[in-house]
Amino acid sequence: MEKEVAPIMAKYWEKAEFPFQIIPKLGALHVAGGTIKGYGCPGLSVTGTAVATAELARVDASCSTFILVHSSLAMLTIALCGSEEQKHKYLPSLAQLKTVACWALTEPNYGSDASALETKATKVDGGWILEGQKRWIGNSTFADVLVIFARNTSTNQINGFIVKKDSPGLTVTKMLNKIGLRIVQNGDIVMKKVFVPDGDRLPGVNSFQDTNKVLAVSRVMVAWQPIGISMGVYDMCHRYLKERRQFGAPLAAFQINQQKLVQMLGNIQAMFLVGWRLCKLYESGRMTVGHASLGKSWITVKARDTVALGRELLGGNGILADFLVAKAFCDLEPIYTYEGTYDINTLVTGREVTGIASFKPAGRSRL
Repeated sequence: MEKEVAPIMAKYWEKAEFPFQIIPKLGALHVAGGTIKGYGCPGLSVTGTAVATAELARVDASCSTFILVHSSLAMLTIALCGSEEQKHKYLPSLAQLKTVACWALTEPNYGSDASALETKATKVDGGWILEGQKRWIGNSTFADVLVIFARNTSTNQINGFIVKKDSPGLTVTKMLNKIGLRIVQNGDIVMKKVFVPDGDRLPGVNSFQDTNKVLAVSRVMVAWQPIGISMGVYDMCHRYLKERRQFGAPLAAFQINQQKLVQMLGNIQAMFLVGWRLCKLYESGRMTVGHASLGKSWITVKARDTVALGRELLGGNGILADFLVAKAFCDLEPIYTYEGTYDINTLVTGREVTGIASFKPAGRSRL
């Protein structure tokens, strides 16, 4: 990552373009597929996959997100919910990044309330017809394989489908003007009578609850992205403070700068330990939805504080993408929001600890 990605990422971030030439090099790292065993996948532990996620994010958050969407969402859905035929057909190529996947759940009208999705799947002879829209779908503008969730018009339950790029009726448009993760190619997907053969319906997705098997792992991985981003910002600030001089001394010599640097380091240690604990809970089969939500929300909010301190330490240079701290500062904002916003993850945890769900708005006030 430091050799191949670090030298070029600011240029591609500024242009909001993806450096396709690095895909084979990312494939050679053999981390795509993460925890999946067999089918050419690495079969790493959850902890091993999490640390790899952090190390990718330490250099570039967008590359980390590219792998996370491809691996911990799309590939994992096929691995957990697909047939043996589907696993053998798709996973080996995806594991080598010879093909790229995306994962489409979010819609224009449904983000946090994803279970209310409106995309429809209607059974026809030999397959299914998909109609609807998806939004904010990373990798979608160039993905070879799209894992798409839709509501079965007969059962009213959520089903999953593998859709090939260039399928008739499928249109993907790049979203513009993002302030963070600009290298990630998020797309708006429109499906008009897209036919999916029976062989590409995921047999293990028969309700929205089936998506939670995937989200449980991916939320752990997303929690490790802010850890990696914060480590990268600390590294840059530590180096900058020792090299940059003001008032005849390196910036590292000033007490207030040392205090901020130490606060950043303390935050990172705490974030790392929460992420580590989350991995061990998952590996022992004891992790709950509340654990994952608390870990993701707390780590991202602590990372926000940490990266903001780093931006302060660089002064004016802290708002230039060339110095990378500003880029990391912006890249953290989408991560604070996706895979459940801070607020939604907090409420998920609150539901678990109180037994009371507070997702629905309160009734009309007498006032």
